[in-house]
Amino acid sequence: MTRKRVMLERLFAADARDVWDLWTTKDGIESWWGPAGFKVTVRKLELRPGGTLLYEMTAIDPPQVAFMKRAGMPLTQKCRITFTEVVPRRRLRYIHLVDFVPGVDAYDVDTLVELEKTPAGVRMVMTFDAMHSDEWTKRAVMGWENELGKLAAVLDARLPSRQR
Repeated sequence: MTRKRVMLERLFAADARDVWDLWTTKDGIESWWGPAGFKVTVRKLELRPGGTLLYEMTAIDPPQVAFMKRAGMPLTQKCRITFTEVVPRRRLRYIHLVDFVPGVDAYDVDTLVELEKTPAGVRMVMTFDAMHSDEWTKRAVMGWENELGKLAAVLDARLPSRQR
């Protein structure tokens, strides 16, 4: 069965190296990854095809803690990503194991992040598989919208004040 794909696009007034580093380093990932109200801790990062990213995402703000409890989910999720393509500063593709939804068998979500240098900065196009239901796909999109906003804020903070 072919799953629907979702596409998100952003333009960052940033250098491709900075965007890439935030997607592919421990410090970078921990600085923005995860929805608001969650803390991400990278436990293992092997940036190569076949390599893994193991991280923990912990609910820390009261509304997120309450949501996780209501949903019957642990406050800390152990997450696994397997990289399938790594082209420095251009393409990052990975499989994210979704094994945290109560009552739903584990499945994979294929994600592709493409970066393109433009005169205005870096155009990022992110394409990923829809989740198992419309509700969870909507949650995934909302989560990524939030996270990409956090990524933009981290990139903006890196700009010299004259470029802001």
